[in-house]
Amino acid sequence: MTDGEHLTVFADLPVADFGPGTLADDLPDAAEVAWRIRTELGGPGWAEVFERFLERVDTARVSALVLGYWACPIDGSHPVDLLLQARERFPSLRALFIGDVSYEEDTISWIEHTDLTLLLQELSQLETLEIRGTRGLWFEPLASGLLRRLRIESSGLPGELVDVVAASDLPNLEHLDLWLGAAFSGGDATVSDLAPILSGERFPALRHLGLENSEFQDEIAAAVANAPVVARLESLSLAMGVLTDTGAEALLSGQPPAHLRRLDLHHHFLTDAMVERLRTALPGVETDVDDGRLVMVSPADEWQDNLGAYVMVPE
Repeated sequence: MTDGEHLTVFADLPVADFGPGTLADDLPDAAEVAWRIRTELGGPGWAEVFERFLERVDTARVSALVLGYWACPIDGSHPVDLLLQARERFPSLRALFIGDVSYEEDTISWIEHTDLTLLLQELSQLETLEIRGTRGLWFEPLASGLLRRLRIESSGLPGELVDVVAASDLPNLEHLDLWLGAAFSGGDATVSDLAPILSGERFPALRHLGLENSEFQDEIAAAVANAPVVARLESLSLAMGVLTDTGAEALLSGQPPAHLRRLDLHHHFLTDAMVERLRTALPGVETDVDDGRLVMVSPADEWQDNLGAYVMVPE
């Protein structure tokens, strides 16, 4: 899944589109899909589409909701505010995705968010929370015994938001993904911001950790190599960033990640020799080392040293 695509499946349910042209007589069962509510440029406002959704769908049976493209609300109402006002209409809601906006609709760095604190406090029954984009995004540290999956996709994740995640009380969180992004897109998080997560003390149930799309992927790999949290993980992703042989060497020299079921390193800057070393050293691990981005610059097999290296989703 990248920022250039719309969701087709969310919370293990197929995504059903509810947009400006959706007809009332052609709707699936309310409980059998994840509903994406969206508008389009030049179409009715998101608020109007949402009102139609409330009228035509049995929202009491909706378990998964996707907030799609909302353009620029003319009345100033953000979809988050509108959902907060209608929260009592969604007693079965367990999964929420905010910002299912494709690259053609808006770049990830320009998706306008707001303060989610009140909404997340009211929707305390959520088990899955996923967010695309971080422009204007804020929420206070979370406290939930139900949340199991948290994912933030960003071209530039502010360090203060990493601190908020790290300060959250989520004893049953099993899956955490953070796209750290590029400095020119606002990504100013550091390895030290990740320390509470890597220590293993914050999220005792964590089984998957993704620290991805980072310009300092080598530093992250070095920190992860001896991080206590890794021992309990089943899968680890350091994908989409500027991972070079230096970071891969750190991984192989630290605590052996051979217990993992899956290691995702796609979109990397590794040499062919290092890719082969990883595969040889981790024969029982499903290791994704596809989409190598390193370019040979001389017949002597000399490789560029991060020249022009870039994260997969930079803006």
